[in-house]
Amino acid sequence: MTTKTRASALSLFLCLGLFCIVTLHAQVPSKPDVILKGTISGQQNNSYVEAPFTVPAGIVSIAVTFRYTEKEQHTALDLGLFDPERFRGWSGGNKDHFTISTTNATPSYLPGPLPPGQWKLIIGVPNIRQSVTSNYEADISFARGTSTVSFADSPLRTGPAWYRGDLHMHTAHSDGSCLSQSGRKVPCPVFLTAEAATARGLDFIAVTDHNTISHYDALRELQPYFDKLLFIPGREITTFWGHANLFGPTEFVDFRVGTTVPSMQSLFEQADTIHAILSINHPNAPTGEICMGCGWTPKETIDPHLIQAVEAVNGGAEEGQYSGISFWEKYLNQGYRITAIGGSDNHNASSPAGTRSAIGSPTTVVYANDLSVTSLLDAIRKGHVFIDLSASRDRRLEVSAEDGSQKAIMGDALQAPSDSTIQVSTHVVACAGNQLRFLLDGQAVPSLQSTIAQADQTIALTFPADGKKHWLRPDVVTPEGKLILLGNPIYLNYTEEQK
Repeated sequence: MTTKTRASALSLFLCLGLFCIVTLHAQVPSKPDVILKGTISGQQNNSYVEAPFTVPAGIVSIAVTFRYTEKEQHTALDLGLFDPERFRGWSGGNKDHFTISTTNATPSYLPGPLPPGQWKLIIGVPNIRQSVTSNYEADISFARGTSTVSFADSPLRTGPAWYRGDLHMHTAHSDGSCLSQSGRKVPCPVFLTAEAATARGLDFIAVTDHNTISHYDALRELQPYFDKLLFIPGREITTFWGHANLFGPTEFVDFRVGTTVPSMQSLFEQADTIHAILSINHPNAPTGEICMGCGWTPKETIDPHLIQAVEAVNGGAEEGQYSGISFWEKYLNQGYRITAIGGSDNHNASSPAGTRSAIGSPTTVVYANDLSVTSLLDAIRKGHVFIDLSASRDRRLEVSAEDGSQKAIMGDALQAPSDSTIQVSTHVVACAGNQLRFLLDGQAVPSLQSTIAQADQTIALTFPADGKKHWLRPDVVTPEGKLILLGNPIYLNYTEEQK
């Protein structure tokens, strides 16, 4: 799990007509790889100017930001792009920034392979006055190899918070369907899923269509409009021996386990190499003709260190024999730190009048530094997550544990020596009348149970440590014992290597 670094120190000088300087900078975060600068004069009105630049091999994404002067003089410059082989798009004057990648592109541009060689920005000049000279600049940034992708240019919200979302849903790009305007069952367009998620008050979603990457282009188009709902790149890797959601990168990942992919272990190794989260979906679901490949039945044992998350709660099986909680807790009992997440597995974004959409049921609630793909996935890896099985808009479960000068929240490790006392603080919101409980290695701890009496309450409890390795996690249940909120553990006396 690494981020790739790049370095180059190459400078080129080109002079083609009135187009002047191209500079390739050493790769420094926040600085472009190429800066194109030039001038447009009044004599070039109603013409097209080419601004060439070189794309090296191994590039998977190109981002362009374009600006120019003399707009107050009614100068208008349009923008388009050709690669060495073909036309890649024309945005005219409607965009000053666009991204094009192997899997998706800003509307107006075409995704696809990014061949190395000479590319050309095409600058159209629909208007410039005879006496005016306009200076333009295009900043061009390359992404090499594999990286987490965001369809948003910046976080949709800043600052640490609990962000609510759904990590499992399907659209027309696989087997998602809904009723058309005339009432026919048709493949369901992506925007209906986004609208339903917005209506549910969610902060983020991951559309996880089966094995495909075609939905990323639709998400790239929709993200600027849905500027309160973050789209996390995802897909459901669907094999004959189990399903797993892959979050982060957008390039193709071969799913043909047993044919072109030697084993499920190989699939997880590939996900690890590209810094993706691969979460095992509905592991206790039935499999066979009832639901082909839905249960988790790989032929070999997967190295648990490669498993980042488990879908402990699937929308169709929140509790009972098909719940994934027992599968997840087996890994916890073996000493592995794996995050529990949830997903609706929604296949129909519409809902009958008077009913609530299944999107967001359950809701995965993540404590992240901001509302961005990188921050959310980092928080999921760390286990800073609880699952709201009631799909509320406001229920909250915040737990911290302290032993001396140390403090840990859900997903963290806490060193608790023998005979010390752990101070456990739990902040619960919108849970009055229900019960807070803690499980130690899967067993309820009577001394760590409490009735929640207030709508917004902090409950302080103590727990004696024995110096041994344990996992301690919270739940909120109804008086009848029905699970409402499922928390991830705090890990007692684990080392950082035990993840």
